[in-house]
Order: sequence, then C-alpha cells, then structure tokens
Amino acid sequence: MATLKITQIKSRIGSTAQQCKNLDALGLHRINHTVTHSDSAIILGMLNKVKHLVKVEVVEEKAPAKKAVKAEAPAVEAEVAEAPKAEKKAPAKKAPAKKAEAAEKAPAKKPAAKKVTKTKKEE
Repeated sequence: MATLKITQIKSRIGSTAQQCKNLDALGLHRINHTVTHSDSAIILGMLNKVKHLVKVEVVEEKAPAKKAVKAEAPAVEAEVAEAPKAEKKAPAKKAPAKKAEAAEKAPAKKPAAKKVTKTKKEE
C-alpha cells in the first residue's frame, strides 16, 4: 500500500458540517497542515468529499533500514543476569496521618445555625 500525504489548502469556512467532520477525521486543523495516511478505501472516501479543500500526494514507502546489532548489548544483559540479587528490605513504617491526629485533638465543629427570615405574610 502507498502512503498519502494530505495537505489542507483551503479554509473550512463555508463548508458543510460533514466536510468539517471529514477534515477533523483526517487530522487537518488549519491551512497548510499536512498529515500522512495509508491508502485505504475509508481515507479515499473522505478525500473524495473534501477534494476541493485538500491537496493529495502519493508517497512511495521505503523499506526500513536494518539497524546494526551491537555486540556489547548481549554481554551487558549476561552480566546483569549473573549479578547477585539484592536482599529485599522490609518496608519502612509509615508515619501516622497528620489529618487524623489533628481531628483527634481539635473539638468537633458545631453545624452553623440556619438563618430564619420572615416573609411579608408572616409579619
């Protein structure tokens, strides 16, 4: 499959709601914004709806370059595997929560009294 390079060349102002949704789905947010997508039927259908707003270029995929394997990496892994495992320490005791201590020391607050207002009829 080829890769498509899609660039928005016109504003979405004056476009229908469906065209704006297609631009959002393609990932185009502003003029001269470029995204790449694979060449699929779904993408081609969206592009057909907004073809007057975008420019499409076909980009040929290049084969990924093979990475050179480093000879030192396996040796490091072997050293790590042979290293003795450190003993696990017992977890430290946690200090009691400060909020709980403050709640015990401070007296409980009384609920605020409700204000009673009289209406004109009650007066």
